[in-house]
Amino acid sequence: MTGAEMIVQVLADEGTTAIFGYSGGAILPTYDAVFLHNQACASAGHPQMPLIVPANEQGAGFMAAGYARASGRVGVCLVTSGPGATNTVTPVRDSMADSIPMVVICGQVPTAVIGTDAFQEAPVPALMGAVAKHIFLVTDPEKLEATVRTAFEIARTGRPGPVVVDVPKDVQNWTGVFRSEGLLPIPGYRKRLFATTHAGIEDDEAAEFFGMLRQVKRPLIYAGGGVINGDAAAELTAFATRLQIPVVTTLMGIGAFDTTHTLAMRMLGMHGAAFANYAVDDCDMLIAIGARFDDRVAGVPDKFAPNAKKIAHMDIDRAEINKVKRVDWSHVGELRAAIATLSDYAERTGFQADFSAWHRETEQLRTEYAMNYDRDSELIQPYYVIEEINRQTQGEAIIATGVGQHQMWAAQYFDFRRPRLWLTSGSMGTMGFGLPAAVGAQFANPDALVIDIDGDASIRMNIGELETVTTYNLPIKVVVLNNFGDGMVKQWQKLFFKGRLSASDKSLHKKDFIKTAQADGFEFAVRLDKKSDVPKVIKDFIEFKGPAFLEVIIDPDAGVYPMVGPGQSYDAMITGDFIKARHAVTDPESPGPSQMF
Repeated sequence: MTGAEMIVQVLADEGTTAIFGYSGGAILPTYDAVFLHNQACASAGHPQMPLIVPANEQGAGFMAAGYARASGRVGVCLVTSGPGATNTVTPVRDSMADSIPMVVICGQVPTAVIGTDAFQEAPVPALMGAVAKHIFLVTDPEKLEATVRTAFEIARTGRPGPVVVDVPKDVQNWTGVFRSEGLLPIPGYRKRLFATTHAGIEDDEAAEFFGMLRQVKRPLIYAGGGVINGDAAAELTAFATRLQIPVVTTLMGIGAFDTTHTLAMRMLGMHGAAFANYAVDDCDMLIAIGARFDDRVAGVPDKFAPNAKKIAHMDIDRAEINKVKRVDWSHVGELRAAIATLSDYAERTGFQADFSAWHRETEQLRTEYAMNYDRDSELIQPYYVIEEINRQTQGEAIIATGVGQHQMWAAQYFDFRRPRLWLTSGSMGTMGFGLPAAVGAQFANPDALVIDIDGDASIRMNIGELETVTTYNLPIKVVVLNNFGDGMVKQWQKLFFKGRLSASDKSLHKKDFIKTAQADGFEFAVRLDKKSDVPKVIKDFIEFKGPAFLEVIIDPDAGVYPMVGPGQSYDAMITGDFIKARHAVTDPESPGPSQMF
């Protein structure tokens, strides 16, 4: 086989069902190999491996990430050298920050001219090495096959992440023997991985955990994205249900626990539900599972969970233990096995605890500090739109989002019955993520209802992917909540910068989104601007067979509440005019020079 054919065969062997990428000179041999592979598959009646062409490489990277997030499989991105590779830096970093398994294969200039500033050359190892889980530059063609296979191993194992393989054009054109087996020797990584995957919770450790649990009255589980990445949602549900412990989740952990469950306290943090944050304040034991105490959750670590006498922490990554907040009990290992072991220990030993008083308190918190908004407004409120979509989809749709206010509204008001229905850029907060991620999710789940909830500013970032949706006739539903500007930036400027709308008063707002969608081939392209029309229009939108685009003109002053200011604790949470607060915050403190956006 040629090197290019080897790459494609390894992709097929690894179970890849779709490739996302944009062509160019340095990757053409591999593109040709994809064509030949699919031609042979068609002749033999075997499933093909379609190559999905986006509007640009950033879109391809986010499509691969959406595919991975929605399926749990490794997403694959195939791009050319130079700008093709550099355009994928953002999705690679985004995937690294959210622990998403992805393999990016970049074409590179021929080996002999690397370092000469050849046409469309970029220092991919230097660039990607800083943002990826691992980077390979293949200069020995004999190692190509093993390198690509090893890239998949690294991407999916341990704490998942993106791996980049930089392949010079001459290596793609080289011809050699395909062995259909073999991996690179990476002894250090495999040794650490073995230790992690074989680290069990011994009976004495379990006894210590339950000894702490026996001493408390108000335990709370704090679940993060690691539960979803580790396919441990079922184990988490069994554990929480067996012990009757309420659950809050991070933004990335949404879906790890059914939001409609009686023990669900939904999302905590900067824009978490008030009742979720108050539950964190009140708990006397915090059990962190696959979460990392990041700044959006524990803005002031010393004041986070202030009444917790004990904190337990389980994670796949040892670096997360005691990184932000000191804990009393910890376990580093695979979460599925760890949670199952604790559940089994509780069953074997007959552990029982009465948390009924805590359940009454959490139910009161949910009732007294419930999410709410101006339901009498004549303007369309974004919360109402999401509530109506949620009513009609019943927590079963795959929801992708851009980044901004619409992202937080979606996190707050949608239900998610199971994991991998919620796709969003968490740690990086990358605008333009939603639409291409929805494309990747639809290819991963062809029969699922996939909805992109976007903002007018966020969707502009990758608006070219509207044409990708219609080109492949994907039944994706795209919602643009249009408030004519960067809503989250304006909200911060109003709260913390005395209303000085620096540059945000000149946000792009001339675009006719309906004409744009129609120009890109959407047969259903509707503008919704009357509150009374919301239920019917949304019903028509969701039931439309094929790609559908809905622009909703929302209240431009609608804000995201609750909100915990940067560097603030939960007792300084701003809840707005329609959500009750424990502590009145009339003049929010401005963020300091070292505090986060």
